[in-house]
Amino acid sequence: MTAELIDGTAVARQVREDVAAGVQELLAAGGTAPGLATVLIGDDPASEVYVRNKRRLCVAVGMQDLHRHLPGDVGQEEAAALIDELAADPAVSGILLQLPAPKHLDSEALLARIPAEKDVDGLTTANAGLLAQGRPGLRPCTPSGVMVLLDRAGVALEGAEAVVVGRSVLVGKPMAQLLLERNATVTICHSRTRDLAEVCRRADVLVVAAGIPGLVGADGVKPGATVIDVGIHRGEDGLHGDVDTAAVAEVAGRITPVPGGVGPMTIAMLLANTLEAAKAQQGRGD
Repeated sequence: MTAELIDGTAVARQVREDVAAGVQELLAAGGTAPGLATVLIGDDPASEVYVRNKRRLCVAVGMQDLHRHLPGDVGQEEAAALIDELAADPAVSGILLQLPAPKHLDSEALLARIPAEKDVDGLTTANAGLLAQGRPGLRPCTPSGVMVLLDRAGVALEGAEAVVVGRSVLVGKPMAQLLLERNATVTICHSRTRDLAEVCRRADVLVVAAGIPGLVGADGVKPGATVIDVGIHRGEDGLHGDVDTAAVAEVAGRITPVPGGVGPMTIAMLLANTLEAAKAQQGRGD
C-alpha cells in the first residue's frame, strides 16, 4: 500500500481564496478591511522570514498590513504599551506576537495583554478556556489547519480512534480538544508514554507533534490510518518531519508530506481567524 498524500499547499491555497472572497463580501456589505498587526521584536532571521510571509499573504487576501517592529533591547513596559495600543485600535482586527521574543522579555505577560477577540493565534488563556469548554472562540492556527486537512480529505472523525503525540500548549493539547469536539475518541501520548508504537497503532487518525525527527515509524501505524505530521526539522538532505514518511507511507492510507503538508495551513488559518475576528468586531459575524 502506498498512502495518498494530503496536499496542504493546495488546501491552504483554497482557504486563502475563501478568505479573500470573505474580505470582499465584508467590504461590499459596508464593512472595513480586516487589519492584521504582526509584532516582531528583535532581528531573529527565522522570525523575520515567518513575519514577511504572513504580511505578504495578508496583503494578498485584501487585508491591511499593520506590522510593528521593536528593537531587540526593548523593555517590557514599552513592549506592553505597544500591545495595549494595538488592542485599543479599532483598525486592528488581530494581533500576532511573533515568538520567540528576546529572552529578557516575559512573553506570557505580553500575550496575556492581547484581548481574546483579537488573539488570532488562539494562544491566550481566555481562548484556551473557551476551547476547553467547547464554546466559540479563536482557535490555534496549526491544529485548526489539521482539522481542515482532515475534512478536505474526507476523514471520518466521529467515533474514530485518534492519537495525538505531543502535549504542547501550541499544538498537542488544542489538537486533542478539537478532535474530541468532533466526537473522536482521543488519546494523548507524551514523553512518559509506555510503548509509544503500541498506542499509536490503535489510531485511525494519528497526529504527530512531538518535535522529534522520525519519532514514528511504520511499526507505530495501523494499516490504512490517516497520519498527520506536524513536525518540521532541517537536516543535511532537506526538511523532515516527526514521522518516517517513506516507511509509514507503505502502511498508512493517507499521510501529510513534509514540507507541503501542515506547514502551509498555519498561515492560511491565521488569515481565516483574522477575517472571523474582524467580522465579529464589526457586528457582522455568522
